[in-house]
Amino acid sequence: MIGRVALLVLAHLQIMSPLYVLIIQKLVNSTLFFFSRYSLEDEPTNLDEMPLMMSEEGFENDESDYHTLPRARVNQRRRGLCWFLIGGWKILCGSCCDCLTRTCRRRKELKARTVWLGHPEKCEEKYPNNGFKNQKYNFFTFVPGVLYQQFKFFLNLYFLVVACSQFLPALKIGYLYTYWAPLGFVLAVTMVREAVDEVRRYQRDKEMNSQLYSKLTVRGKVQVTSSDIQVGDLIIVEKNQRIPADMIFLRTSEKAGSCFIRTDQLDGETDWKLKVAVVCTQRLPALGDLFSINAYVYAQKPQLDIHSFEGNFTREDSDPQIHESLNIENTLWASTVVASGTVIGVVIYTGKETRSVLNTSSPKNKVGLLDLELNRLTKALFLAQVVLAVVMVALQGFVGPWFRNLFRFIVLFSYIIPISLRVNLDMGKSAYGWMIMKDENIPGTVVRTSTIPEELGRLVYLLTDKTGTLTQNEMIFKRLHLGTVSYGTDTMDEIQSHILQSYAQVSDPPPPPTTAPKAAAPKVRKSVSSRIHEAVKAIALCHNVTPVYESRGVNGETESAAAEADQDFSDDNRTYQASSPDEVALVQWTESVGLTLVNRDLTSLQLKTPAGQILTYYILQIFPFTSESKRMGIIIREETSGEITFYMKGADVAMASIVQYNDWLEEECGNMAREGLRTLVVAKKSLSEEQYTDFENRYNQAKLSIHDRAMKVSAVVESLERELELLCLTGVEDQLQADVRPTLELLRNAGIKIWMLTGDKLETATCIAKSSHLVSRSQDIHVFRPQVSNRGEAHLELNAFRRKHDCALVISGDSLEVCLRYYEHEFVELACQCPAVVCCRCSPTQKAQIVHLLKQHTDNRTCAIGDGGNDVSMIQAADCGIGIEGKEGKQASLAADFSITQFKHIGRLLMVHGRNSYKRSAALGQFVMHRGMIISTMQAVFSSIFYFASVPLYQGFLMVGYSTIYTMFPVFSLVLDQDVKPEMALLYPELYKDLTKGRSLSFKTFLIWVLISIYQGGILMYGALLLFESEFVHVVAISFTALILTELLMVALNIRTWHWLMVLAEFLSLGCYVASLAFLNEYFGIGRVSFGAFLDLAFITTPAFLWKVTAMTVISCLPLYIIKYLKRKFSPPSYSKLSS
Repeated sequence: MIGRVALLVLAHLQIMSPLYVLIIQKLVNSTLFFFSRYSLEDEPTNLDEMPLMMSEEGFENDESDYHTLPRARVNQRRRGLCWFLIGGWKILCGSCCDCLTRTCRRRKELKARTVWLGHPEKCEEKYPNNGFKNQKYNFFTFVPGVLYQQFKFFLNLYFLVVACSQFLPALKIGYLYTYWAPLGFVLAVTMVREAVDEVRRYQRDKEMNSQLYSKLTVRGKVQVTSSDIQVGDLIIVEKNQRIPADMIFLRTSEKAGSCFIRTDQLDGETDWKLKVAVVCTQRLPALGDLFSINAYVYAQKPQLDIHSFEGNFTREDSDPQIHESLNIENTLWASTVVASGTVIGVVIYTGKETRSVLNTSSPKNKVGLLDLELNRLTKALFLAQVVLAVVMVALQGFVGPWFRNLFRFIVLFSYIIPISLRVNLDMGKSAYGWMIMKDENIPGTVVRTSTIPEELGRLVYLLTDKTGTLTQNEMIFKRLHLGTVSYGTDTMDEIQSHILQSYAQVSDPPPPPTTAPKAAAPKVRKSVSSRIHEAVKAIALCHNVTPVYESRGVNGETESAAAEADQDFSDDNRTYQASSPDEVALVQWTESVGLTLVNRDLTSLQLKTPAGQILTYYILQIFPFTSESKRMGIIIREETSGEITFYMKGADVAMASIVQYNDWLEEECGNMAREGLRTLVVAKKSLSEEQYTDFENRYNQAKLSIHDRAMKVSAVVESLERELELLCLTGVEDQLQADVRPTLELLRNAGIKIWMLTGDKLETATCIAKSSHLVSRSQDIHVFRPQVSNRGEAHLELNAFRRKHDCALVISGDSLEVCLRYYEHEFVELACQCPAVVCCRCSPTQKAQIVHLLKQHTDNRTCAIGDGGNDVSMIQAADCGIGIEGKEGKQASLAADFSITQFKHIGRLLMVHGRNSYKRSAALGQFVMHRGMIISTMQAVFSSIFYFASVPLYQGFLMVGYSTIYTMFPVFSLVLDQDVKPEMALLYPELYKDLTKGRSLSFKTFLIWVLISIYQGGILMYGALLLFESEFVHVVAISFTALILTELLMVALNIRTWHWLMVLAEFLSLGCYVASLAFLNEYFGIGRVSFGAFLDLAFITTPAFLWKVTAMTVISCLPLYIIKYLKRKFSPPSYSKLSS
């Protein structure tokens, strides 16, 4: 029926513009979708009823069920008109609005592009500006934006409405300043804080956008700011300068035609990456010749993946045309830093389309769980306030202008929700932040977001990075295994003597071990010395490491000094750079045993023997490591003999099927993995000249193909990877950060579930999970098959995982993506039951996505901790983000809510400061509400006695003073209270589990405070009326004095550990009140001053006044003290048992 009506409407709207018709069609489709989804009962399917336990055979046979499994399990219940009225209309309206927004503001589609060198004007379409903007507001949106952020909370909106009501004479109760002064103070503090943050963000953006770069034009070099760079510009970037946009590497000042870049702020890896210039442009005689050629770059559309790129370089003005394939080695991504030489590149992506921006989520305003809980409680208080006002009007009999009286009563009881609640909590949060930064046990800790310290005490999930967070990213070579013999750190001198002996026999011809036999039949058993020589030589050659010689000269003599250093190959100032710290550790080890890598460029590398002889090897091909292949290879030709050898090393899972049959590899890999070592299998294969020539032709042809290039290239390389000779197995240890193991143990005992999210390889991540005791040695590990690519495979893997109990999960980013596409709810449900989860090969965006999933599916608080630029998205997405300031720079530290210097500090940060912040804020918030409820109860009693008149009990300054100078200091001193000593909280982390249940601030504790407020307010007001019936004119002074004394005693009742500042606050407040009695006597009369009732100073000094006020105070407080004593004696909380 709805569809027919909608179509009829559309038929009459043909005269409207196509855009309106399109919008209406979208809205109709959205409406039809929701009514069909929620009005009808979902059709049950076999797979829906038992989604993950179907057998493999049944799964393959039931194709209909295969296609009908929903993304997430939904409750199979009937949803109709009742659902629509209760809340479905909100979802329906939201869907329609989203649809309308998407239609009117379509995001620009990202496309592949052709970029002409040095000619931005030839671009086919307009590309984004290259400016960085991290500001949340601009000049016009600042005030509206800040006000919206404040008044979207019920608490602040309520105060605004009450304050505005005082402009109406009919509703005016007291003085305007009693309502507007506190509200104005809160808004002023908030605006100043936001303005300071916004100015800092603006200054950081301006500094980034105004960085100057040299732009190459036909007229020569011109200076251009980072924000003015366009797609197609030729940009020159000097050493140690940030790359401003994504570029293709065209030329470099380095003779080798390559340079190093630092990528720590992009992918979190501290090692330098080797980048290679386009051969055609590198060979040009002069820099200006870039404008004399007619060339362009074809680049794929902008993507999230920072580890891959496909493109082509074409020069049209040569005969024949020059075509070069481009890959990740030819790219210079934005936010990386040039580490060697000067580079020239052509810009292909700018601004929002750069890899670094695509992988960064926009920061959001974080709101703590405690603030949300208090917001709910204030709504309950408002409801109680309205009910109380209605009761008062009803008891009046709804006579006269009852509607006006109703609003006057609502304003009269407005102190039931005190505005000082927000002020006290904000000041308390600032105090907690100050205490955290002043803690000597966690030096260097910085609180960057002062609004959520209580979140540290409510965490259930901790998502941590690996490299630089759990580990130091410093590799040490530990083990070499040759099959029959194994060498450890204590027997490395034996290897050194074997190498010395092998190369001592070297004359003009190559040594016998290097004359590799044909791969077909190596039947002769080699000596141990020969096998060690071949293994060490293979490790020294098969890598992507480059030795770098730092110059000792100054004042611009860098290049000449570096050249001299290259010539004499001095050991003193040589450092190694590579994309993987494992490779650096291996090359450093070969140097320690006598075979040193002294020089490397794009075409050759040189080794120095123990005797000082230089051996030169020509690099014919390099096959870099990828997450799919899990191995890297190199084909080299020895200069003296001309022999061609193919060396390969990689993970055992990838190499086991490539090497010749053996009976020891699998077992030894398992042994090393149990020790927490990262293993690499090294193998080789000798090639004839004909074999290599044939391979080279096929390989070059595959590299130039545009479609399925990666697949074709890998197929050609795999033709070589057959029956390789197994040389050795290496074991490298990644050193853990200080006290990582006890810290992880502490967090686990506290009930926090730890997930490790890393961009590293699966094998490496598993090793670190074991060595850090994230996964205990006795615990089973379920490794999710890395090659899961479709729904069927994901279904079978999840079935296999579901059958296992109490086992850790290890999953790769690709498999995770497939699981979340089809079985999001099921996967998260299973993963949350695991004691530990390891996600490897995760992109920055995937890390943030995992955080969002946990928040969405579990409703628990999450914390993310990392130290690199690739962790920023995860840190910003979590409820609480912690950054470690380490080797990988300050980007994570600056983006986080809390910054620490070492991972071990997180234990004290959560167990001690998290606990104290939550407990103190819960006590402070409830006490401030109690302070408002007790005075509102007294107002209600006063009004009911005086014929339900809407007359305020306390005037002007008394109301302001009550929540400020009379009680503020004792109440605020609750931020110094602590229930457990820090040492006890760290010794018994199990105490933390109670905090996550939220028992310190709940509807139960809130109801107890409501009952206490009603009891005390009633006692004080009725007591004043009964005991001072003859001195009734002094009821304000009597009741207010008893009220102040009661509040001071109640603060003392709630304190668990006394501090000298608490005692001082109590006596200071009492002194302020006594002193004010003499100066504010006109406020202590009934009603307004015009009634003529003034305070009699002689009256308050009489014994009768003193003992009666004391009696009222004792009656209101003594029962509560008795109840507290009995509760601590017969039902003490867990922490009090430990304290005693």
